[in-house]
Amino acid sequence: MTDLNKTPLYDTYKQYGGKIIDFGGWALPVQFSSIKEEHEAVRTKAGLFDVSHMGEMDVKGSGSLAFLQKVMTNDVSLLTDGKAQYTAMCYEDGGTVDDLLIYKKAENDYLLVVNAANIEKDFDWLAAHQFGDVELINRSNDIAQLALQGPLSQRVLQPLTSENLEGIKPFTFKDGVTVAGVRVLVSRTGYTGEDGFEIYCDAKDVVTVWEKILENNDVIPCGLGARDTLRFEATLALYGQELSKTITPIEARIGFAVKTNKDDFIGKEVLKVQRENGPSRKLVGIEMIDKGIPRHGYEVFKAEEQIGFVTTGTQSPTLKKNIGLALLQAEYAEVGTEVDVQIRQKRLKARVVPTPFYKRSN
Repeated sequence: MTDLNKTPLYDTYKQYGGKIIDFGGWALPVQFSSIKEEHEAVRTKAGLFDVSHMGEMDVKGSGSLAFLQKVMTNDVSLLTDGKAQYTAMCYEDGGTVDDLLIYKKAENDYLLVVNAANIEKDFDWLAAHQFGDVELINRSNDIAQLALQGPLSQRVLQPLTSENLEGIKPFTFKDGVTVAGVRVLVSRTGYTGEDGFEIYCDAKDVVTVWEKILENNDVIPCGLGARDTLRFEATLALYGQELSKTITPIEARIGFAVKTNKDDFIGKEVLKVQRENGPSRKLVGIEMIDKGIPRHGYEVFKAEEQIGFVTTGTQSPTLKKNIGLALLQAEYAEVGTEVDVQIRQKRLKARVVPTPFYKRSN
């Protein structure tokens, strides 16, 4: 682990029984107790994740909006102060550079939150397309982030702050909030299919916030394993699996974050054609009929023709079913279609099913 990147909480993991793995060059906990226990905690109570490996970048200056409109697929002009937006950045051919969040802090002042493995690539991409009065600052090493997720999240966090958390609605945020005596930015965007909050603070302060939250018996520390099964059940895309330089946002079914009616942006031409004509490939849910677990990269067949591949798959802790997401040729994407998944030396039967696999009740 000596050569891996570490978050400010790395030395704290051991106190909570964290099992550390190499995750894209970062030393991060895959679990603390067990993936199933942590998954269940987030579905029923609350779980706390260290997501400080994620990247944060400031975009400032009078040309910020025009610049972001050019490089983002979503319509950034719709953002008002205190609002957050999910979007993507694309190459000219429509392939995805990254999917990310934009927080509008004030006029000409935006915070971008990007995937950890893409920090350097994203910053270089933004810098290469920079124009006008725009300042780009990579603040990833200075900012730590925690994600408190689950139906009891608000009950857990509220005693630690004087801010009325009820007032922070989905995809909004409040900066300058004090939590456990630490100045933070609190948002409500989520990546688990449950209610919850993201807490951004100076890297030097994150241990204090982490430990204070975990004093509450309704919350347990959670690792990457549960984070993946939770987001997968909610059918939330993961870069490198559902999205990549060869998979477009339209194919990955995040077309809601692509606004082809706005002015020109990078990748618009291809994405507009895909939207109007339908993509040649579509991301679908599959459920195994035969006994087997579909895993990332497994090939999917119809008769003797390979028609796609699995992007993510597991045994769902909530549904107790072997399910997956697969990118298939569009003509085989109809719900009910039976397909075969190549699992080791066998082709096992599965069927296309509706998604999301899980949706929380309000």
